[in-house]
Amino acid sequence: MIAVGLALGASLAWGFADFGAGFSARRLPVFVVAATMQAAGLAVAGVAVLIAGRGAPTWTQAAWAAFAGLVGLVGLAAFYRGLAVGTMGIVGPISTTAAIVPLVYGLARGERPAVHQAVGVALAFVGVVGASLEPLEEGRGRKVGAGVGLALLAACGFGLSLIGLSKAAPGGIAWATMIMRIVALPCLTALAFSVGGVTVPRGRMLPLLALVGLFDTGATLLYAEASTRGLLSVVAVLASLYPVVILALARILLHERVARPQLAGVAVALCGVALVSVG
Repeated sequence: MIAVGLALGASLAWGFADFGAGFSARRLPVFVVAATMQAAGLAVAGVAVLIAGRGAPTWTQAAWAAFAGLVGLVGLAAFYRGLAVGTMGIVGPISTTAAIVPLVYGLARGERPAVHQAVGVALAFVGVVGASLEPLEEGRGRKVGAGVGLALLAACGFGLSLIGLSKAAPGGIAWATMIMRIVALPCLTALAFSVGGVTVPRGRMLPLLALVGLFDTGATLLYAEASTRGLLSVVAVLASLYPVVILALARILLHERVARPQLAGVAVALCGVALVSVG
């Protein structure tokens, strides 16, 4: 029960963090949003390292954590931009296909997936296609929705980051999380300065982004702890429910509407991700 609670907590926290980041990216440059939340996340990760009281990881483990931070940075920027320009209820679920990337990595290393995982990949592909196509006005066909390409790029970045994190995890989850943010923050800061200048978050935006960073890093730590206390197959599925939170918040707070065929595609994609996640 503890593992289930931690995984659901991670899913809820990721949902709130991603919605808040996407909302903020509609008002501020995406790199400013990401840099501010990563700064807040770095502070949280630093506290976690102090609490854990564990020795530093090896150079190899630190290098994998740095790799996870860099590719995760690409995924994060694409994801937040996708949430800003597209429909959150579509971009969020498509990004969860990141679970397929570690599966492909395993195939390249000679692993063979179970039948249900292969079915999950097929369902995820079909679901992504269905969710990506928006109906044109007056029923004149369908077009690829805004933000879909960015969501797929985000999925690739997140998936590669999961591979790097798994390699760095033996050196301590808290350490890996902190190193990821130490690497990402300077890159994001440089990008924020170079792309159109820096817009400093003001008013309510600054505490909102700090809260987003806290939720995002807290979710990572909750998920890591859940994976050590329960079955990874169960934990992975429960933690992948965060798009439901994004969809609900976007519908309630932003009054976003999603066409029924797209909702069906979202459901199929999430089922596929669940099957892939079940080991």
